[in-house]
Amino acid sequence: MNSIILSAGARILVALLLVFSIFMLLRGHHLPGGGFIGGLLGATAFIVYALAAGTAEARAALRVSPEGFAMVGLGIALVAGLISAFTGDPFFTGQWLWIGGDSYDTAVFAPNSVLLFDIGVYMVVFGGILSLVLALEDEV
Repeated sequence: MNSIILSAGARILVALLLVFSIFMLLRGHHLPGGGFIGGLLGATAFIVYALAAGTAEARAALRVSPEGFAMVGLGIALVAGLISAFTGDPFFTGQWLWIGGDSYDTAVFAPNSVLLFDIGVYMVVFGGILSLVLALEDEV
């Protein structure tokens, strides 16, 4: 498409959607949001860009194939599940590492396997939706 208005609006909308996508990812596990919704919003940002600039330019902006995103995300989600298996808990049990304290209230930083799983889901949804939509857009 050669619309100046769509091209200019898409630049702003893509940036806003990507920031909101990361916000929804980090909002995460105990509130509405997380990896699935964040991945959908991130894919929507690149779909808007593909509509405004074309699929070739959208693929160039990604720098990595959408299928690659999905495969790496699936691996990250699997690793998040295996972390609990190494600690003796059932598969996909959330694990926290309390840094600077011994509980959620006293810890300075608490990385966890739940966020790692959400990042994996984000990447799988992002890559899966984008690979599907960009393939369909290439056909048109």
